[in-house]
Amino acid sequence: MNGFSRRQFGLMATAAVGAASLAACGSSSEPSPAAKTTPPPAPEHNLNPVRQVRAGDLNVGYVEAGPADGPPVILLHGWPYDIHSYADVSALLADQGYRVIVPYLRGFGSTRFLADSTVRNGQQAALAADVVALMDALNIPRAILGGFDWGGRTANAVAALWPQRVAGLVAVSGYILVNLAANLQPLDPNAELGWWYQYYFATPRGELGYRKNTKAFNRLIWSQASPLWHFTDAAYGLSAGAFDNPDHVAIVIHNYRWRLSLAAGESRYDADEQRLQAKPLIHVPTITIASDFDGAAKDGAGYRSMYTGTYEHRVLDGIGHNVPQEAPAQFANAVVDVSRMSAR
Repeated sequence: MNGFSRRQFGLMATAAVGAASLAACGSSSEPSPAAKTTPPPAPEHNLNPVRQVRAGDLNVGYVEAGPADGPPVILLHGWPYDIHSYADVSALLADQGYRVIVPYLRGFGSTRFLADSTVRNGQQAALAADVVALMDALNIPRAILGGFDWGGRTANAVAALWPQRVAGLVAVSGYILVNLAANLQPLDPNAELGWWYQYYFATPRGELGYRKNTKAFNRLIWSQASPLWHFTDAAYGLSAGAFDNPDHVAIVIHNYRWRLSLAAGESRYDADEQRLQAKPLIHVPTITIASDFDGAAKDGAGYRSMYTGTYEHRVLDGIGHNVPQEAPAQFANAVVDVSRMSAR
C-alpha cells in the first residue's frame, strides 16, 4: 500500500482515524471543473483471458482490451490489489479505442520469475524496469501509464527515468517515489500508527503472520484503506487469488523492508535508484488524483512542483485508496484527458 505520502506529509493514517476523521481532512483547495463533473457509474465488466509474455526477468501475466492498433495504455495495480482493480476502467477505455494492457506485478497472479536464482526484489527501480521490459516485449515504444499505490509509484518512476517511453501519466496520490533518507525520519505518533503493517513486516513474526494469513490480512487492508467502499465477498475473491503467487510474500516483505532501509536493493539498480533518490522532476503530461486516503494532502500542493509538463490535479471526495475500482469512470476520464494533453 502507498504509505509514502503519509510519511512525506505527516498525515493522519486511514487505519487510525476511520471514515469520520477522513471526511474531516478534506481538501482545502477547490477541485477542478473536471473533478466536479461526476460521470454516470460504469457497469461491471469481466476481464479478458490472461496472456503470458517473457519480459526481462519475468514471464508476465497480463490482460488486454481494445483494438491492437489503438493508443497504448498500461495500467498498474498496487498492494494488496491486482488486475481486477481495472476491469471497468479497461472496458471503458477499450470502448473509446485505446489498447489497454493491465499486467500482474511481480509477485502477483500468474507473473513468474524465469530463474530461481533471481532475487525476489520489491524495490521501486526493479518494478519500473519490469514495465519497460514489458513494453519492449509487446513492441510498445510509448504508452500512457496509470497507476495507484505500488502502481502509481512505478508509473512515476518510469516517467522520471525513461520519459521518452511515457506519453502521459495518471498517478493516484501524486509523487510517491520512495526517498530512503526521508523514510528514516520519524513522524508524530498518529501518523506512525498508520504504518503498523510495515513495522509488522519488518519482523520475523510479521513475515510468518503474513504468510499464514495472507488473504485475511489483505482484506483488512482493503477495509482500512477504503472505509466507505462496501465491496462484496465476490469482488475481493477475484483479487485474492492473485496472492497465491509463490513469490508474493517474498516480494511484499522485501518491498516494505527496503523502504525502511532494513533490506538491501540490487546493485544492478543502483544507478536508477540514485536518480530516483534525487527527487527527479517529471516532465510528461500528468493528471494526479487524490482521494480521501490522502487526507490533508489531497489538495496536491505538496507535490505540484514535481510535475513540470502540462498538469492537472483532481480530487475525488468519498473515494478510498483503490481509485480505479471505486471510481472507474473518473479514472478512465483522466486517462482520456491526459491523452488529449499529450496530443497538444
